[in-house]
Amino acid sequence: MGGVDERVRSAGRMRTHANAFVTRVTARNRLPLDYSVASLRVVDFLVDGLRKGGAQPEHVHGTLFGLGAYVGEVLVRRAGAVWVEFDAEQQAFFGQPVGVRMPDGRVWNPLGKIHNRFASGAPEDSLHTFYLTLPGRVRRAADVGDTWGL
Repeated sequence: MGGVDERVRSAGRMRTHANAFVTRVTARNRLPLDYSVASLRVVDFLVDGLRKGGAQPEHVHGTLFGLGAYVGEVLVRRAGAVWVEFDAEQQAFFGQPVGVRMPDGRVWNPLGKIHNRFASGAPEDSLHTFYLTLPGRVRRAADVGDTWGL
């Protein structure tokens, strides 16, 4: 995992990385990556597009990392999570150095969730569904509006 990933894989830099990824991606395309719960459907669509395009994981690693940072930042902004550094045991379990801690203390691995979605493409690995069924999140009135059109 070389390049930019090694420099930004700390909890304190994940928001910055997510914002930079959104700026870079939306500058070329009119994607509604607005940190809403509904935007996670766009993330599912993007990951599915990478899969259908035959992309190899090593060639889209940076994009998957950016999408994972974005998903984590949606959890931070919408569900009350905070970015955290995983301890050694969590790193071994999740295979990532950072994740998010929910208000109830549970930790989740949005970077790994993106890789799982890319690897399987299965509907049960949907990031939008992941958010809506996520235990430990703060429920906000905006979540209800974001679920219309399911």
